Amino acid sequence: MSIKSLVQDAWNKGKFLFGHKLSSVQVIVSYYILMTLIALILFYLPIFRQPDSHVPFIDMFFMAVSTISVTGLSTFPIGDVFNENGVVLLEILFQVGGLGIMMISTFFFILSRRKVTLKQRQLIMTDMNQPRLSGIVRLIRTTFTIILGLQIFSGVAFSLYLKARGYYEGWADAFYYGFYEAISSVTNSGFDITGHSVSPYANDFLFLLAIMILIFIGGIGFPVLMDIREWISNKFTKRVNPFRFRFSLFTKIALLSSVVLFIGGTLVIFFLENNYLFDDMNAWGKLVNSMFYSITTRNAGLQIHDLNSFQTTTLMIFALLMFIGCSPSSVGGGVRTTTIMILGLYIYSFLKGESHINIFGRNIDRENIRKSIAVFILSLIMCFSCVIFLTAIEDVSLISIIVEVTSAFGTTGLSLGITDELTSIGKLVITVLMFIGRISMLYTVMLFIPKKPRDSGYRYPTEKIIIG
Repeated sequence: MSIKSLVQDAWNKGKFLFGHKLSSVQVIVSYYILMTLIALILFYLPIFRQPDSHVPFIDMFFMAVSTISVTGLSTFPIGDVFNENGVVLLEILFQVGGLGIMMISTFFFILSRRKVTLKQRQLIMTDMNQPRLSGIVRLIRTTFTIILGLQIFSGVAFSLYLKARGYYEGWADAFYYGFYEAISSVTNSGFDITGHSVSPYANDFLFLLAIMILIFIGGIGFPVLMDIREWISNKFTKRVNPFRFRFSLFTKIALLSSVVLFIGGTLVIFFLENNYLFDDMNAWGKLVNSMFYSITTRNAGLQIHDLNSFQTTTLMIFALLMFIGCSPSSVGGGVRTTTIMILGLYIYSFLKGESHINIFGRNIDRENIRKSIAVFILSLIMCFSCVIFLTAIEDVSLISIIVEVTSAFGTTGLSLGITDELTSIGKLVITVLMFIGRISMLYTVMLFIPKKPRDSGYRYPTEKIIIG
């Protein structure tokens, strides 16, 4: 049976099971649930496991969700449970979780020269969080090529570099770990297969900078990558007048917010840890470490130090960055950078007494403002509620729970080491957070409350109330 037939059959069965036509959001969520179950089954196959390794079902289910959501949290040492084949399986699943199920399947449709139907384009648009159908297939083709090419190129480069610097004696180990670090960085997965994350490279600032660049590219947003590719193509091939090319408003806001968060996070972490954890480092070391944590906390989850070594204030900054996460339509989670940017612009315009949000010569649509406010408030309520609930049932510190919750929601993977200590209920709570962080809070609401816009034909009288 062809892939196209399988997709159509899954669609029809879904309509039969639920008794009505599924919305695009419901279908996408169903696909991610199905992919999680497939990952769970694969994890139990002996070919991917270390001999005599035993993991409780709840922990393996936790691992499956963490993998498909490319979070990086785990309740057991990965190297003790999965063999080399298992690690390769994880790398494959990172692609599915990071790039998206619809992007992966559609790319194979394109390779096999099959026609992408309107219904499938709608699913792609939903999965990639795109506002319109036009250019969606082209976006997939470009993004998939860039991300896959980047992983291959950086994998080879990392492998050669690690071998040349003497980190590994054999070429097999150099390529094995080189490709894993490259794939993990681009997909922002953050899983630790050695038990040391990237701490062995703590003093190799060039390698850390390379990892930071890959993390940034993976989390900046697929439409941004496409815009940059088009700009480079127009500028250097001269096929189109470069002065005619215009970056989209999304690209400008995504880049601006990411840069502001990166610089702001770097400065705050630098000054907070300057005389504490970073006290014995030189100025360059302090700066690189601050830069690394500023970018890895917003989605990648890689770490050089034990997080328990940081001050509580710094950990709160980490939690804030993890809550924000990456740009929409990327490999990351969280409330997303554009949401925070629009909220900040909204507050700024309110303080100036302006009724509209204007930036880069454009006016932000009111619907985008409403969505940003709703997503932020609902996400904040959900994370706060989870923190309160976990505090009541778990015997761990409050800061540990805050970091764990924001890490799960932001699909980051950083932890103060309490993941394996959580009760079964606590693990399920974190699992739900990881899944919501992957599909986004907005789609979670739409999943249970399908949007049915209608005009009632009338409006009630307007009346002002006291605020503040």
